Amino acid sequence: MLTASAALALTPRELDVISHRVWQNECGGTREGLTSWNSGENFASLGIGHFIWVKLPLWLKPEDPCPWNTRAEFVAAAKSEKMTGLRDLLAATVSVQARFLVQRMELALPKMLAAAPANQRAKIKANYDRLANTPRGLFALIDYVNFKGEGTKETERYAGEGWGLLQVLEGMGESEGASPAALFARSAEEVLSRRVHNAPPERHEDRWLTGWKNRVRAYVE
Repeated sequence: MLTASAALALTPRELDVISHRVWQNECGGTREGLTSWNSGENFASLGIGHFIWVKLPLWLKPEDPCPWNTRAEFVAAAKSEKMTGLRDLLAATVSVQARFLVQRMELALPKMLAAAPANQRAKIKANYDRLANTPRGLFALIDYVNFKGEGTKETERYAGEGWGLLQVLEGMGESEGASPAALFARSAEEVLSRRVHNAPPERHEDRWLTGWKNRVRAYVE
């Protein structure tokens, strides 16, 4: 049985498969996608998991949170020597990024249990363990916590309701014959739809919902 504590023991081949699936989900599997600044966001996203951190080359100032002040500056620098060098760094550290993703998934469980209502903790842990025991379920955990977070921050709520891994695990139902990954994907669709419904209208989050649903539906493929 693959438990959460055993997740970090994944083989290099398993990490390679996970890293390329996440790279496809976040960046379209392209080298250019390793350095992105999405429209409507206030930060640059780097690496296969669109992290907002990276061990920076020497030409970047450690005290600066981002070398580009705006998305316009970032887009203008897309073909610069510095951006090319940053992509080289990110492409060369894919395995390290994959290990970070797995580690984040493993560390999510205690955070979620601490934040969850006491009467939900056993269900959350049971659902987490069910998913971690199957290849598709394990990938769903790794990808979703990178995609929408742990769901433990009060700042990540609309109308008091979150959209992270915690909320998806809470919402998983029971269905005879359905795989853990299928139950997870179903709950994730509901959680993401609720987020869009609760979002401030000026954010226009409905523009992203179809893509989000397609992403979580792929967990069962």
